[in-house]
Amino acid sequence: MAVKLYIVYYSMYGHVEKLAEEIKKGAASVEGVEAKLWQVPETLHEEVLGKMSAPPKSDVQIITPDELAEADGFVFGFPTRFGMMAAQFKAFLDATGGLWRTQKLAGKPAGIFYSTGSQGGGQETTALTAITQLVHHGMIFVPIGYTFGAGMFEMEQVKGGSPYGAGTYAGDGSRQPSELELKQAFHQGKYLATITKKLKEAA
Repeated sequence: MAVKLYIVYYSMYGHVEKLAEEIKKGAASVEGVEAKLWQVPETLHEEVLGKMSAPPKSDVQIITPDELAEADGFVFGFPTRFGMMAAQFKAFLDATGGLWRTQKLAGKPAGIFYSTGSQGGGQETTALTAITQLVHHGMIFVPIGYTFGAGMFEMEQVKGGSPYGAGTYAGDGSRQPSELELKQAFHQGKYLATITKKLKEAA
């Protein structure tokens, strides 16, 4: 039976979604792992999104809280809002109370990735504050640490991400994830998939 890794994300302008796509590729490169992309529901009205110049959502399937229980592991992604996860993703997690009561997610590995507007915008605080969600569910937080190697020490170009997980900088919205940031996302997917597979095989 295939190991199921769900990449669950919220993306308003597409930056997080691009990282999610690379994470999926990395996860799918691990034999025996089935990686699937999911979006969390939007909470803003179309009129508001229009005023924010948000592009239409992709056709990636919207996930419901109960569907999380089907996965063996997760990689959760979201943009930063004032140094923390976007409200849309928090609203989704707030709806997982039933899973919390029944401990359906306890013991499952989970990683985190993110997008911020600037270098001081919360690349680490977003991950740090998101870990509380995993803790209350009893999930196992899996950071990438420095397993990305030399890419973690890049100093000549702007690069998002940290030991907590892959990341990108959106700037004013026009900047897209760089090749190095996408490579880090691929690495995270492969790394999480490998650990999820090991945990499931050992169970």
